[in-house]
Amino acid sequence: MISSINPAIKAIAILIPGVLLGLMYDVMTPLLYFVFIISITFLFTTISFKKWIKMFAPFLFLVLGLAWMTMLYTSGRFSGGDVLFHIFMFEIQVGSVLTAISLALRSLCFVSLSLLFALTTDSTKFMLSLMQQCKLPPRITYGILAGYRFLPTFKQEFDTIRKAHRIRGVGRATGIKERLHQFRRYIIPLLANGIRRAERVAIAMESKGFTGDPDRTYYRELKVKKRDWLFLLMMVGVLLGIMVLSYYLGYFNIMGYKIKP
Repeated sequence: MISSINPAIKAIAILIPGVLLGLMYDVMTPLLYFVFIISITFLFTTISFKKWIKMFAPFLFLVLGLAWMTMLYTSGRFSGGDVLFHIFMFEIQVGSVLTAISLALRSLCFVSLSLLFALTTDSTKFMLSLMQQCKLPPRITYGILAGYRFLPTFKQEFDTIRKAHRIRGVGRATGIKERLHQFRRYIIPLLANGIRRAERVAIAMESKGFTGDPDRTYYRELKVKKRDWLFLLMMVGVLLGIMVLSYYLGYFNIMGYKIKP
C-alpha cells in the first residue's frame, strides 16, 4: 500500500516526475504517465473513486480553461502546421491544439500526483520523516505541524464568532464597504485568540524539551525500507521508460524541440 511508504521518499518520488513532466511538450508522454498514475492510485491505495473524483473535478475544469486559452494564444514557436478552423480572429493550427492538449495532460498529471501524495500521507509522519530523513531542524518542523493543527481550530472559532454576531443582531454584509467592516470584526478576535494560543503552545513545547536540539531522540522512528526505494524506482523508472518509448515512436518533444530517432 502506498500509504505505508516513507513520506520523505514518497515526496521525492512525486517531485522528480513532476519536474521531468514539466519539460515534456508532446502528448504521448503525459498521457501514458497519467494512465499509470490513475492505475496505481486505485490499485495500490484505499482511496474511494467518489472521494477522488470530488477533489479532482474542480481542477479538471480549471485545466480545460487553461488548455483553451493556450490553444488561442500559443506562441509562434509552438504553433504551426495546417489550419484546422477559425474562431473569430484566431487561426487554430495543429501545433496549437497539440500544445494545449500536452499542457492539459501535464497539468492533470500534476494534480493526480498531488492527490496521490495528499490522500495517502499522514501529516505527522511527513513532518517526522522530514526531521529524521531530510534532517530538517525540529524547531521548524514542529512549528509547521503546530500551525497546521491550528487550522481546524480557527475554522471553529470563526463559526463561533459569526454565530455570536448573528445572535446580537448583526446582519449579513451586502456592499463592499460593509464586507470590509465585517472582515475587520472577524479578523481581530481571531488574531487575538491565535496569538494567545501560539504563546501557550510555545511555552508548552519549550517545557517539554522542543528546543531545536538536533541530537534529540524520537518516540516514533521512521526508517527507509527496501519497498520505499522500490516505489521511488517505479515512479521514476516508468516515466523514463515512457520517455524512451515516445522517442522511438517519434513523439518525444522536450521544451518545444522535437527529437526523433
